[in-house]
Amino acid sequence: MRIVIAGGHGQIARQLGRLVTQDGHEVVGLIRKAEHVPDLEADGIGWKQLDLEDTSVEQLTEAVRGADAVVFAAGGGPDGNAARKETVDKGAAVMLADAAIAAGVRRYVMVSSMGQDQVDEDSDDVFQVYLRAKRDADDHVRAQEALDWTIVQPGKLTDDVPTGTVAVGDLDYGSVTRGDVAHVLAEVLESDSTIGRTFAVVAGDRPVAEAVRKL
Repeated sequence: MRIVIAGGHGQIARQLGRLVTQDGHEVVGLIRKAEHVPDLEADGIGWKQLDLEDTSVEQLTEAVRGADAVVFAAGGGPDGNAARKETVDKGAAVMLADAAIAAGVRRYVMVSSMGQDQVDEDSDDVFQVYLRAKRDADDHVRAQEALDWTIVQPGKLTDDVPTGTVAVGDLDYGSVTRGDVAHVLAEVLESDSTIGRTFAVVAGDRPVAEAVRKL
């Protein structure tokens, strides 16, 4: 497969890129900054410089044209900037869906978030803004009949060493390593049985491949 990853320099994206490249797939990471290029090249991953907050659907369509799958792994960052939750976590995810459709790319894998059942519609808290943005983006993707989508909703992300085991499904809130999320995404990309599924991911005791297979 040729896989295009939006947010290609992020921690989950880079780990995913290395995993699927090792499996023989071609990966292109969409990156904002030229200084990210050496990292992706060291990972054996292709790249295209494109700012998701300063582009058009037409430009993004050309960036994903020819792909077999797109993965949304971008984020507005942990800096407390509520506006970027709207422009990246929601706006860029929606634009990627629209661009994939325009380019004829059916497979869309979304890195979303648990906790959407706790959304406060009236709160200005940044985390609430983030959850609303993720919810709205997920809803947009699910509404697209032209996409074969999967929405993966991790719990609290950690930088701990990946365990290779997870729990997936309808779960209570928990934490999970970024590396284990990347492994789940890699398995999802290989599994058509996950199409049309939304599921949470937290730390657990089931090997990743088995967990995804038993969804």
